[in-house]
Amino acid sequence: MSDAADCVGRDASGVTIVAVAKTVGPPEVRAAIAAGVMDFGENRVQEFVAKHGLFPEARWHFIGTLQSNKAQHVVGAAALIHSVDSLGLLERIDRIANARGVVQPVLLQVNISQEASKHGIDRAEVEELVAASVELPGVRVKGLMTIAPLQRPEGVRWVFRDTHDLFESIAGMRFNGVELSEISMGMTNDFEVAIEEGATIVRIGRAIFGR
Repeated sequence: MSDAADCVGRDASGVTIVAVAKTVGPPEVRAAIAAGVMDFGENRVQEFVAKHGLFPEARWHFIGTLQSNKAQHVVGAAALIHSVDSLGLLERIDRIANARGVVQPVLLQVNISQEASKHGIDRAEVEELVAASVELPGVRVKGLMTIAPLQRPEGVRWVFRDTHDLFESIAGMRFNGVELSEISMGMTNDFEVAIEEGATIVRIGRAIFGR
């Protein structure tokens, strides 16, 4: 991470590692905490709830596809929900958050590569959702998330660059009360390129926990 940040004159301390714990159990999470990791990501609601309960001292991110009917298990517990991919889900999170007296930070998942197999909104929809969030007091849109195709890192650099450009464009629109600060992109295979292109959060599983 430091090498990648140095290449483009960034400070690596400005990039957060989210350790993706979807394939590991409590002993591995405990070891990671002992090694200094404080941010963890889970893809499944059941696993998120279980591990959040076991390790409340850590910051737990929900990074998988979130169904509206399961949002109540995540809202208020997640440090950040990375995967908001519709206005309906944004509104559902807002209703739950308002009922609980909390404000839930979220990222909008954007399908920059336009792969049919991936979730996420089209880049043209981002402005609409950010504008809608202004009227939703229970949510706070903090930025964008994307998942690149599984290719050689240089082959997906354009995905990260386009995501960063979109982030800058939306941030420059100065929506009332919206402060965009996070770009979640890059995983074990391509996190160096993602950092070079502006990622503030990288989601790392295999490089930390093994296969």
